[in-house]
Amino acid sequence: MSKKGKVLVAMSGGIDSTVTALMLHEQGYEVVGITMKTWDYTASGGSKKETGCCNLDSFNDARMAAVQHGFPHYILDIRDEFGSFVVENFVDEYLAGRTPNPCVLCNTHIKWRALLKRADALDCEFIATGHYASIGHNAANDRYFISKGTDETKDQSYVLWGLQQDLLRRTLLPLGNYRKTEIRQMAHDFGYPELAKKAESYEICFVPDNDYRGFLRRKVDGLEERVAGGAFVDKEGNILGQHKGYPFYTIGQRKGLDITFGKPVYVTAIDPETNTVTLGEEGDLDKEEMTVGKVNWVKYDGIGEGMEARTKIRYKDPGTFSELIPAGDGVQVRFFEKAKGIAPGQSAVFYEGNDVIGGGIIQRY
Repeated sequence: MSKKGKVLVAMSGGIDSTVTALMLHEQGYEVVGITMKTWDYTASGGSKKETGCCNLDSFNDARMAAVQHGFPHYILDIRDEFGSFVVENFVDEYLAGRTPNPCVLCNTHIKWRALLKRADALDCEFIATGHYASIGHNAANDRYFISKGTDETKDQSYVLWGLQQDLLRRTLLPLGNYRKTEIRQMAHDFGYPELAKKAESYEICFVPDNDYRGFLRRKVDGLEERVAGGAFVDKEGNILGQHKGYPFYTIGQRKGLDITFGKPVYVTAIDPETNTVTLGEEGDLDKEEMTVGKVNWVKYDGIGEGMEARTKIRYKDPGTFSELIPAGDGVQVRFFEKAKGIAPGQSAVFYEGNDVIGGGIIQRY
């Protein structure tokens, strides 16, 4: 074994994970590459050509990089684990009138756990991914925590809040201190000019053509007939028209409502029990507080009354300063300035400077 240790690297075939593996290999780690098959894309409908991280070309790209640099590579089929948890949760959340974040669940419950299990089987001390974030260690309380990546435009700390201490303790995130432009240059320097120019995919990996509505229609028999004909209402409950079914709308949505008022209107609430979708003006999306559940504390093992933090309610959200108040097994968040477009089902992540204090799932506002 190398002096640096043995590390299992998740390789999707894309630029970030490939450079991660080659960087660690060059630094003296004993690298083992692994590519995870999470979803059978063509079986879910949509276009015939697989895209994203689960297609044959990506598998081949990952394997080729490993072979060329002399370290082993494996393919791991986790479709059953992925489908039974991430996909079912995705469907269930929309049917409950919420907006899920499948990438968070996949990282927290599937990919990292699957990596750790295989790392143990292969005698790997560490696991590594190509996420733009960093991991720090607080010696005072012996806790590991996630910090924002140097490249603010690529920072992925928001989707990693669910990682628990046993996972963080063994995780390496070598891209956290680099900008995307630097990683592209590294790919070129390693001899992969085409990889350096490779476009990135921002789609949900199991949703063909990024059409979640079509995916729901195919996954749930008779869904369209069950939910069609519900009412658009205003905040006073007055009926404004008919919609196509509450699961096909999200909080903050403005386009695709097929209803006009001579001014912009937005989805401000969704009620699955009555199949109603509330419409309002942009200001109706502003909220002063929310409740967050399923919390995972990262930097500390808990918080005291009235801790202040910057709270992000979506991936690209810059965050809003807030007060965190423990409430049972969750947190009540009170914003110092109103937050716009809070969507139950999405993640709320709490920051102290660049460090993730913890995160959870938005329950209500």
